[in-house]
Amino acid sequence: MNEVFRRRRHAEQEETAPAAEAPVPVRESGPWDADEPHPDTERVDLGGMRLPIGSGFEIQLNVAGDQIVGAVVMVEESALQVHAFAAPKKTGIWDEVRGELSRELTAAGGTCEQREGPFGAELAAEIMQDGATQPVRFIGVDGPRWFLRGVISGRAIADPAVAKTLEDVLRDIVVVRGDLPMAPKEPIELRLPAEARQAVEQQAAQEGRPSLDPFERGPEISETR
Repeated sequence: MNEVFRRRRHAEQEETAPAAEAPVPVRESGPWDADEPHPDTERVDLGGMRLPIGSGFEIQLNVAGDQIVGAVVMVEESALQVHAFAAPKKTGIWDEVRGELSRELTAAGGTCEQREGPFGAELAAEIMQDGATQPVRFIGVDGPRWFLRGVISGRAIADPAVAKTLEDVLRDIVVVRGDLPMAPKEPIELRLPAEARQAVEQQAAQEGRPSLDPFERGPEISETR
């Protein structure tokens, strides 16, 4: 009787013992998380995002109020707009965001079609801009506690070589999520690199205006080698 009791108790302990957490899989390509191994290449440090740079690249920053929330990489008559957002710890949000985008674009008079791209499901869309339609690609990548959205436009839509250049930029971005609690879909705030911030403030002081005024047009960082 005692032996049966011991076996039964041992079985109950096995059933109630907490399951060991599965190891986080190692990803073979980016975009990368700052806390995981990633290639050491030249990038512009924007705080919440480290953006790779290359010959002939021009970078502009997107601003909402007084916060930098995104960046645009321009090269060869094309543009890649990137925004990073907070996401839940265990679930991605690209499926949900993709559905929202599709409904919003259609309601605004555009067209939208889901396709398979190098990063998985993406949206091929035509949006209304300045009275004309413009083809764009919406790309989404779910990372650990973050979501990265990229929008490609311009010549890269029809030129595979230019498209690959921008796709490689997106693939080599490093997202710095940080440890602060954030609501899902809340933008991860960016900042000017120290040298660019100093140049903007010096120019503002010489012109006698507040240092954030240049954000009305969007600060620019150019790389010409």
